[in-house]
Amino acid sequence: ALDLTYRETPCFVKFSEMEKIANMQAEINEVQPLLLSDTRFNFTISFYFIGKKCDVLQDMNRHLEAVLKEKRALRKRLIKPKCQESLPIEATFHRSMAELLTEAMTFIEKLESHLQSVRSIPQIPNMMENMDTALTKAEVLVMDLEELTEQMLKWRELQKEAYSD
Repeated sequence: ALDLTYRETPCFVKFSEMEKIANMQAEINEVQPLLLSDTRFNFTISFYFIGKKCDVLQDMNRHLEAVLKEKRALRKRLIKPKCQESLPIEATFHRSMAELLTEAMTFIEKLESHLQSVRSIPQIPNMMENMDTALTKAEVLVMDLEELTEQMLKWRELQKEAYSD
């Protein structure tokens, strides 16, 4: 299925052809001095190479004409963001991608709480001071409560003595 989605772009095919042509040109440059020594073959070989160059130029011309015809479609493809297209992933990485997507979704779900906790970091010293004052107030209330319970127990004993007399 992945092989069916693979499309070979015509411009890259032309680039590979151009590379082959450049390699052929290098070979021609190597062979040409040897052939120049023999004048009889000189004209026939030069006509052969001129014909090859003409064929290459015609191929390039046809390719450029095709590109110009598809100019609007190419512009649309270049303007369209790539993130909307699915990228082919090798089958060995499918499991990892599925795990990564689930982790990404959980991260996105918890992102707001993470951001709130990060925003609250500068407020931590004030929160600590408030907690300290609340703790001291709670300790004072506990001491007051202990005194009150002692007073209640004493009053209770006094009431028991008063009723027993």
